[in-house]
Amino acid sequence: MKRLILAAAGLGAVIGMGFYMNRAETPAVSAAETVAESTPEQTIEYPVALTPDPSLNPVGRGEPGGRREPVKAATASPVPSAATDLQMLFDQAIETLVSSQAGFEQKQAAWKRLKERGKLDQAIIQLEQRATNDPQKAENAAALGQAYLKKAGMIDDVREKAILAMKADQTLEAALSLDSSNWEARYTKAVGMSYWPTQLNKGQEVIEQFQTLIQQQETQAPQPQFARPYAWLGDQYQKAGHADYAALVWQRGAALFPDNQELKNKLASAP
Repeated sequence: MKRLILAAAGLGAVIGMGFYMNRAETPAVSAAETVAESTPEQTIEYPVALTPDPSLNPVGRGEPGGRREPVKAATASPVPSAATDLQMLFDQAIETLVSSQAGFEQKQAAWKRLKERGKLDQAIIQLEQRATNDPQKAENAAALGQAYLKKAGMIDDVREKAILAMKADQTLEAALSLDSSNWEARYTKAVGMSYWPTQLNKGQEVIEQFQTLIQQQETQAPQPQFARPYAWLGDQYQKAGHADYAALVWQRGAALFPDNQELKNKLASAP
């Protein structure tokens, strides 16, 4: 229990930082916000002649030679409700989070929409169900681990924060056991662990997680989010008292991502 409380104290910092939230603002206007109220169904009666045309056969129902009955217009399909649209957007966000084809920024935008619409708890339930139904899919566990950490950032109870953070760490580790190259899982795990109390001696493990992540991503085509691990790894070296290593890591990152402003700022402030 003492270790749990220590963990809670450090993990509280994770919440304030919002360490892995998206940095780019993505428009998130719900289609439901523009749907007008449905119009009650109307029956349209077309005018008909009072006297039937003798050259035509009678068309009245059971009344030979009688007048024609008004013709009812076909009923139009009902307009989708706002609730239906919101559910559709929620389902699309979940599919994006567990997709191996969706990009990092797409997933960050999906997380942002879920939080803004107060759907994070519902997302956790949905992701837990997916992880249970398909436990061999690393993307399910990776998304669920991120959801736990995001939820921890929205509660005040320190003990609950610690429990959720450790649950997230275990879930992200499960994702990595299924796919050791899952970028979101390793990045989120490393960043989360970087806020654990120093008494728990996680510093070296955090450095190793970022080192592994950088080694893996340098074998792939560069993507904008790949600049982030260089910034974080440099910070960990600096925290450990290795300012020279920190500067080397930032220089490496800046060489690969010359347009990244965060790395430029870190290099400018390096001793």
